[in-house]
Amino acid sequence: MTKAATTPAPAMPAATGQQTKSIVIIGALFFIFGFVTWLNSVLVPYLRIACELSNFQAYFVTSAFYISYLVMAIPSAWVLQATGFKKGMSVGLLVMAVGALVFIPAAYTRTYGLFLLGLFILGSGLALLQTASNPYITILGPRESAAKRISVMGICNKVAGALAPVALGAVVLKDADSLVARLKTMDLATKAAELDALAARVVIPYLLITAVLVLLAVLIYFSSLPEIDTDHEDETVAAANTNKTSVLQFPHLLLGALAMFFYVGVEVIAGDTIISYGNAQGIALETAKFFTPITMGAMIVGYLVGIVAIPKLISQEKALQLFAVIGVVFALGALFTSGITSVLFIALLGLANSLIFPAIWPLAIEGLGRFTKIGSSFLIMAIAGGAVLPPLYGGLADAFSPQQAYWLVIPCYLFILYYGLVGHKVRRA
Repeated sequence: MTKAATTPAPAMPAATGQQTKSIVIIGALFFIFGFVTWLNSVLVPYLRIACELSNFQAYFVTSAFYISYLVMAIPSAWVLQATGFKKGMSVGLLVMAVGALVFIPAAYTRTYGLFLLGLFILGSGLALLQTASNPYITILGPRESAAKRISVMGICNKVAGALAPVALGAVVLKDADSLVARLKTMDLATKAAELDALAARVVIPYLLITAVLVLLAVLIYFSSLPEIDTDHEDETVAAANTNKTSVLQFPHLLLGALAMFFYVGVEVIAGDTIISYGNAQGIALETAKFFTPITMGAMIVGYLVGIVAIPKLISQEKALQLFAVIGVVFALGALFTSGITSVLFIALLGLANSLIFPAIWPLAIEGLGRFTKIGSSFLIMAIAGGAVLPPLYGGLADAFSPQQAYWLVIPCYLFILYYGLVGHKVRRA
């Protein structure tokens, strides 16, 4: 396997102080990623009540959000080619602000389609941000420690992911269990009025989110964040890529994108289904809203392990293999236990998922050189796994049971294990 990408990109910021400032700025962006993304774990049960949806319909929340990565990843690469990383990040934040604003008319009209449109626009802005920030933090230092830097970003992301469902859940799911019980006894007019009031609960939170996103867009635009030239390859990578004319000539990237598709699908299933699954196990929504933060906490533990252990004690490849196996073990634990024990096994999937993304990303873009931006967009497109697998889980939950639907994640972890063992080594001469 070639080690061509072990040399840092020549345009990487030279000063350690500048690198630290850049990492802090990108860390703030990853906090925003996490906060906005993991609000979906509350939106799924919230909209299922407010818009009177089935499990299958409710998980289109994740579809609308994550399908934007598939649609917008390639255009995002074009935008970054034109604007560079820093301006592109500001544009992404402004696009997200527009998506958050769409929630206001969606709430006042209780129109599920408008909620989905707002989620799609939010995801589109995030696609642009992630297409910029993930390769940025990967190239901001040696390739061997890329998973460590991404783990730091993951902590920022998952701390926000732990806070988001608690903050939004305290507003939109307050007394939700008693409301669900009362709805069954109401006439149509009273029921509609109660559901309208429930839908309106998201207005103030999403107005605040809009304001924060606009402020961050301005701050990023005027920040000292430097550009990194991924089009300028070091001599070793350039020599290795002499005969390469297309990003499709890097099979380790394509397999990595498929592994990323399955990974994001299982990560979203673990984080966004656990509240509803806990409720299906007889646990009140007032309590179940804390399960996603537990999942995020488990991921943070995994990221801390990555920061300490990679690459000193374990390579990125070995970490990917180990945590894929842990994912299979915890999924089986959830399937063969019940009640709070089963729910906690789903939460522990957060630990299994923690080092998968940080390991897949540098392995997949290794040696891409001038193809890094477009290669990164392929990995961003693969985040559409979060659009496809959760509704499939919802359909299986309706057809069988919310617990048996978790069989879906087993083959996903097995493919990720394959990529860690063999797939990332596949090269084409």
